[in-house]
Amino acid sequence: MAVAAERPGGSARLAWRAGLLDAGPLAVAGVVANGGSMLVTLVLARLLRAPDYGALNQLIGVFFVVSTPGSAVLVGVVRRVTRWSGDLGGVARWGAGVHRLATRALLLFAAGVLVAGPSVARLLGREDAVGFDAFAIAGAVWVLLCVDRGLLQAHREYRTLSSNLLLEGAARTAFMIGFGAAGLGVGGVAAGVLVAEVCTALHARLVAGRVWRAEGGAESGRSAGGPSADGRDAVVRRDVLAAVVALAAIALLQYADVIVMGREAPRAAGAYAAVSVSSKALVFVSIVVAGYLLPEAAISWREGSHALRQLAVSLAILALPAAALVGVAGAIPRLFLSAAFSSRYVSAAGAFLPLALAMVCLSATVMVTMYLLGVGDRRFVAVLLAGAAGVTVAVVLAHGVPRTTALADLGVQAALLCAAVGELARVHRRRGGD
Repeated sequence: MAVAAERPGGSARLAWRAGLLDAGPLAVAGVVANGGSMLVTLVLARLLRAPDYGALNQLIGVFFVVSTPGSAVLVGVVRRVTRWSGDLGGVARWGAGVHRLATRALLLFAAGVLVAGPSVARLLGREDAVGFDAFAIAGAVWVLLCVDRGLLQAHREYRTLSSNLLLEGAARTAFMIGFGAAGLGVGGVAAGVLVAEVCTALHARLVAGRVWRAEGGAESGRSAGGPSADGRDAVVRRDVLAAVVALAAIALLQYADVIVMGREAPRAAGAYAAVSVSSKALVFVSIVVAGYLLPEAAISWREGSHALRQLAVSLAILALPAAALVGVAGAIPRLFLSAAFSSRYVSAAGAFLPLALAMVCLSATVMVTMYLLGVGDRRFVAVLLAGAAGVTVAVVLAHGVPRTTALADLGVQAALLCAAVGELARVHRRRGGD
């Protein structure tokens, strides 16, 4: 396996077939893992009491909030390694050092959660802190996991990364359903998430350390020119900050409608949530496939080229589940919602198609955003923030009507995608003029 900092940008790597072979396993792993998440959602809806199921969804939100910096950490690791200068054997040592620092931060965070957990749980309306503690710590473990996933991406170990994603999906499914079926309630399900993330993180540490140690032995002494370490680290710090802001904006773009619906129309929020869960699974698939696109963009840009072919491959892969989603939402929305959830959740069926189209737009925007982060473009972050503010205002003005909310979301997401394509074109025109 050639190393990220050294790998030539030959025609074989840019070929569609090679791109599909690299990105395909990630896409399959993403679809399977998200299918497992959907299975967990449906099974737990039947295993838990209705109030407990509502509390579980609240705690899942805690997980996503805590884990948000993980994707930014992943961007920083990929950008740092692809800008490596000097002995490539040092990557394994650097990765181990970053992992040790992140582990210490995790332990400090976990201690803080255990101390503050009861107070926070009461603010969330929960009598016990077990579920909150487990979900919050699991989110922090996921951030630690992203260090090693970034190392795997920078080495272009896409098949190994796919196996790690499948392990995470399988472990979550087994432990969450298993502990829930054992009658352990929300606390047990939360513990299942934590156990699954710990297992996944241990596997990622093992394989990431192994591939880079092997690379160091094979490539010892070989160097790749580049800026000084101080210069690289300063650039990466700015990249990580930009990624944190960008990914927070994407999270708001993804969930603003759900949050507003819960406030504006609590009675309609449940039916809208069923449409939302079905539509927004596509965004998670796009994030997984972006695990291929991010390092390809960073490496190609460093070599003076571009990764537009890899972007096209990623979008082509995303088109398959997107077409299936839009087809179901347009042809059989009520039948699908009734079969997957129950007849209680079909009242928002009219919102299914526009929301599905909105999430197709957002998924494509996620792809372009990860490409731009990979090449070091930070200008688009301001556009994402404006889009997040815009979608919030738009769905508030819909006053809790499901279809109107989805249509408002679609309008903003379509405009944002157009802006993303425009920024992509600008970046490449600038590169062409340099």
